[in-house]
Amino acid sequence: MIARWLMISRWVASVSLIALIVLCLGWEILWAPLRAGGSLLFLKVLPLLGPVFGILRGKRYTYQWSGMLILFYFTEGVVRAWSETGISHWLALAEILFSALFFASVVTYAKFSGSRYQAA
Repeated sequence: MIARWLMISRWVASVSLIALIVLCLGWEILWAPLRAGGSLLFLKVLPLLGPVFGILRGKRYTYQWSGMLILFYFTEGVVRAWSETGISHWLALAEILFSALFFASVVTYAKFSGSRYQAA
């Protein structure tokens, strides 16, 4: 049962992180940039690239610290969903969804991959 939770949470974390990277790049370069032609706000994706390989490889430590990193993206999504209209509003809601899914999955993975659950 625990192995199943680990597999599901690892898959959800991987998919939601990659989706968040694609969303942030597309949002700031193509779909709804702050300025016509894009802005440097696409650089907000750089911190998301740090945990990619650790998440894909199932490194428990990466799951632990990336849960704190993702809260910045959740906060940005909430602020922009509240303040923007049109397509930016919907992209912000997607950012909230992906970051919440990522957070829930990394917390689940970090919990069930601990020594307490592995011994059982």
